[in-house]
Amino acid sequence: MADPKPEPSSSMPNAGPDSKPTTHHLTIPTGLTHDEFCDLIPSITQFHTYSVGPGKCSSLLAQPINAPHDVVWSVVRRFDKPQTYKHFIKSCTVKEGFRMVVGCTRDVNVISGLPAATSTERLDILDDDRQVTGFSIIGGEHRLRNYRSVTTVHGFQRDGRIWTIVLESYVVDVPEGNTDEDTRLFADTVVKLNLQKLATVTEGLARDGDGRKSQVM
Repeated sequence: MADPKPEPSSSMPNAGPDSKPTTHHLTIPTGLTHDEFCDLIPSITQFHTYSVGPGKCSSLLAQPINAPHDVVWSVVRRFDKPQTYKHFIKSCTVKEGFRMVVGCTRDVNVISGLPAATSTERLDILDDDRQVTGFSIIGGEHRLRNYRSVTTVHGFQRDGRIWTIVLESYVVDVPEGNTDEDTRLFADTVVKLNLQKLATVTEGLARDGDGRKSQVM
């Protein structure tokens, strides 16, 4: 029987006349099994579909994690603490009286050696029930113009085993003088390393029975 392939969501912002929806729901990301991918297609279609026109590129990455989804989510949801698992962030500051709600912002300082120095980012979605979060880069000194990202956390339990799949996707402008492939390779590398560190951090929390503490790290 053919795999289910729902049509992409039509609620995609910034759709221009030459824009087309991404087809992330058609290709299995590296690291996923066929069965996992089939289970995740509805979420990929709903949360990880973008309208991509000329001068933009998009990608979807997946990370299996040997930890319960609530432990993973407790780290991912902390918009004010991205340095917990994001490799290239030196520090993150938020305004006095910060409340972690849609529309809040953070100012990030990036480690040296990257083609970036600072980034101002806005929280676009934070859904604790569906375990979905996302942000946009709205300022700073960096090469990721109009970068928008969504991360979803998915718990699995089969044959006595518990694990989590984290999906992270993005859409971003292709800088002048660069190709789609160059831009995607750079962004994919950053996201992939972040997700790998997320796995290390949360698997350690799960082993230590310390997942709750990550809420206040």
